[in-house]
Amino acid sequence: MTVPALFVAHGSPALAVEDNAYTRFLKELGSRLPRPRGIVVFSAHWDSPDQCIDVDEQHAALHDFYGFPEEMYTIEYPAPGDPAIHNDIIDMFKLHNLSARPVQNRGLDHGVWVILRHMYPQADIPVITLSVDSRRSPKEQYDIGCMLSALREQDILIIGSGGLVHNLRLLRNTEEPESWATAFDDWIGEQLQTWNLKQLFEYGKKAPFVKEAVPSYAVEHFIPLFYAMGAADNDRKAQKLFQAYEHGCLSLNCWMFGAR
Repeated sequence: MTVPALFVAHGSPALAVEDNAYTRFLKELGSRLPRPRGIVVFSAHWDSPDQCIDVDEQHAALHDFYGFPEEMYTIEYPAPGDPAIHNDIIDMFKLHNLSARPVQNRGLDHGVWVILRHMYPQADIPVITLSVDSRRSPKEQYDIGCMLSALREQDILIIGSGGLVHNLRLLRNTEEPESWATAFDDWIGEQLQTWNLKQLFEYGKKAPFVKEAVPSYAVEHFIPLFYAMGAADNDRKAQKLFQAYEHGCLSLNCWMFGAR
């Protein structure tokens, strides 16, 4: 089985310490995927006009949130980096005339370590984090993912970490998903199943309830989807592995691209 690309919702930072259907799914997913040689994550929590890449040889967890229980700020995920992998990525970008800016000592943001803590709790697989750019068009974001598609043939797992429905201002104290949130997710899912890039690239105009699902202040949470899809452009298959909701409209989705 070729290592797939994934879109993984990272939800709330509290997901790091929760035991629920989604965290149990993530644990099971990590155990059943082919063990990767390295993990590359496009994180919603690193939005930059430059294409940045972390080049640390040893990672610390970045606690980039506030108002959570004290235990959350003591969690570490001491995964190693890998100079060979991040140099390969820089070369791949350069081949496509995309300049990558190396960044040291940033740490792994919670969009990275929260999901990996469940998928690979031993923190013994090299991790490289890449920024996203919410100012780029969906096609440009997709094309950047395409530049790295060859990594999958080298046993590198590529993840886009974000959230398809991510509007913190509309959260509710309910277990039932809001109808507008499911309508948006279902529309996105239909386009993914048919790899309808024309519709997806115009999601801002075509998708139902897009202003509620992807508010302007949270676009960076949606766009890792395009980076992950691009990484599977040479094998256009999409499979929904999980979908649930917290607080009515915080979607917890996982999509697998390029493998079945």
